[in-house]
Amino acid sequence: MEFFQRAKSVRLKSYHHKYLLADEDGEHVSQDRQATVKNARWTVEFDPDYDNVIRLISCYGRYLTASEDHHLLGATGQKVIQSVPRKIDSSVEWEPVLEGSKVRLKTRYGNYLRANGGVPPWRNSITHDIPHRHHNWILWDVEVVEINMDPPKQVPDPDVDVDLDLDSSSFRLTSDPSILGSDQNFGSGKNEGRMIYYKLADDDGVVVDAEGSFLFKGKTVEDLTQNLEEETELENITVCSVNPLNGKLYPLRLALPPNNTTMHVIVVPATSKAAKDF
Repeated sequence: MEFFQRAKSVRLKSYHHKYLLADEDGEHVSQDRQATVKNARWTVEFDPDYDNVIRLISCYGRYLTASEDHHLLGATGQKVIQSVPRKIDSSVEWEPVLEGSKVRLKTRYGNYLRANGGVPPWRNSITHDIPHRHHNWILWDVEVVEINMDPPKQVPDPDVDVDLDLDSSSFRLTSDPSILGSDQNFGSGKNEGRMIYYKLADDDGVVVDAEGSFLFKGKTVEDLTQNLEEETELENITVCSVNPLNGKLYPLRLALPPNNTTMHVIVVPATSKAAKDF
């Protein structure tokens, strides 16, 4: 919370070194490397009743809002938008949770503001949820743009046991090591496994040109399917290869190629027309 105590306006930089932007339509938000544009500047508003809650207002006078709508059909993330609610409620309130030199911004219901990477349409999008794989995507650097010369009252002494009911309209400032603890061992050990390069089929069954990749250490088609669901945040996918003779997609059903051979696959969501052919 101390990142925001003296801040009148801030910029938020994601793990991808991109800034949280308010889109010009006054509704959507995204991320981009442009730090100097006005869209990257967010005014900090404090809740007079709670010391560990902030609201962020875009240059268009709209609140950063955790909506209940899903970003994509079949994906776990929910949309983050700009809005002007008739009544200020918990959808526009964010709890800063300190994580080293960075912060996580938590919603009233325990989701986190997340800057997405990967291939379109996830790339540069902003959602809120609890990530299963890319834990760093919920970490943000706070860059203070303008200092508030009359800061709000200080937070309570950290030695004081503050344990508020989450069913109330307040928050409890907590640390959740289960979300981020696994990252500290990243990169240790041998670089075993195979490279997986994947593309997505859209709802019409057309394969999108953008390609993602990751190191896969599993052994079975089921393992690969699970990893790809985590990578893409999609559910009930079908993992396919392309028939080199006719260019058609066919599902992977049996064993993976031996010797950790690099693979190129197509991810077909359950909502795609191509999935009906399997």
